Amino acid sequence: MLFEVLRSTIRGLIDRVRYRTLSREELDRILSDTLLELVAADVAYEVAESIVESVRGSLVGVRVERGSDVGQLVVNTLRSRLLELVDRGSIDIVGAVRAKCSRGEPYVIVFFGVNGVGKTTTIAKVAYMLKANGVTPVLAAADTFRAGAQEQLEVHASKLGVPIIKGRYGSDPASVAHDAIEYARARRLCAVLVDTAGRMHVDYDLMGEMRKIVRVSKPDLRVLVVDALTGGDAVEQARRFNEEVGVDAVIVAKVDADVKGGSIISVTSVTGKPVIYLGVGQGYEDLKPFNPVEHVDTILGLKH
Repeated sequence: MLFEVLRSTIRGLIDRVRYRTLSREELDRILSDTLLELVAADVAYEVAESIVESVRGSLVGVRVERGSDVGQLVVNTLRSRLLELVDRGSIDIVGAVRAKCSRGEPYVIVFFGVNGVGKTTTIAKVAYMLKANGVTPVLAAADTFRAGAQEQLEVHASKLGVPIIKGRYGSDPASVAHDAIEYARARRLCAVLVDTAGRMHVDYDLMGEMRKIVRVSKPDLRVLVVDALTGGDAVEQARRFNEEVGVDAVIVAKVDADVKGGSIISVTSVTGKPVIYLGVGQGYEDLKPFNPVEHVDTILGLKH
């Protein structure tokens, strides 16, 4: 018994010498730089702050072996937290379209996003992807507000060899979406891709218009398109559209021109919805399925 107590005491002494407990002060020194680096990578400040606080809370009081690389431990914990934020699952659009089409109904996708984010080009890329998988979509030019918007979509439709439904400028955009769905239903086409107006995301009238389109078209998927280069502004766009009309998935355009990548983390954090594709070039084929692990490791500078 005496020797057992002695052995236990010695083991405790050895453990105290071998291990130490991470203090808040030590972590604060490391994480203050981490916060700034996340913000520099276009992660919204409020999101970066939440990430850092989460990492700090996970590590304060943790026992680590003396001489171990605390920085690497922080990186590993940060990586896990970022993956939790961006890995929101995926959506098999082609499979969903085929499943609904087998029941005799078209699959409807409504696209939202402010002017300039690459929404119309993204719709054309999705149309190309569907057609490459044996599905001919109908394009609905429901942006009846911006001059030239319907003509822009019509050029894509002509190049892709897919039908397009248009309306008069100034007419009800919801009626264009409705007509496109009826067109697809009558011709047993499997998908309808609805382009919408993209005035300022703070525009009250625009949001009312979007809600009516959703109410009339009853979309199977509501996709928000954001521009990777807009940084923090993408967060406000995502928050507003998600609150006002609801977002099911996100496509991030112009990723090929973005060397930072933080906007994706911000948008998924704010919406809680998956990023499903990245626009990585100007060609119709330049639509890449989003890989959360690859994206997080790229941001952290980790090799695959």
